[in-house]
Amino acid sequence: QVQLVESGGGLVHAGGSLRLSCTASESTFRINAMGWYRRAFPEQRKLVADITSGGVPNYADSVKGRFTIYRDDAKNTVYLQMNSLQPEDTAVYFCNPNGYYIHGIYYSSKYWGQGTQVTVSS
Repeated sequence: QVQLVESGGGLVHAGGSLRLSCTASESTFRINAMGWYRRAFPEQRKLVADITSGGVPNYADSVKGRFTIYRDDAKNTVYLQMNSLQPEDTAVYFCNPNGYYIHGIYYSSKYWGQGTQVTVSS
């Protein structure tokens, strides 16, 4: 079974930046659309950004203007650049490739990264 490799989480001060990345362990697993989710205990996992196979991004209102999702198809990798981080962004972030869209809304696939912790201190 393909494994998704996430990296880039960590601890930053409010106002800082981090870049998350997600790629597949097997080169034969091509990443098409991708969603980045986050889960802040005890809440459920929430979609924060997604990108179509053609590179069109979408963002949750809470991160719009601060986060940027983009892809490097040559590296089969999708990134989430997070700027102006705030304590409320503290969560475990998960990548989810190859979901599908219904009326422009991204729905998750069965593939999940292991999660990477992002902690923003005030």
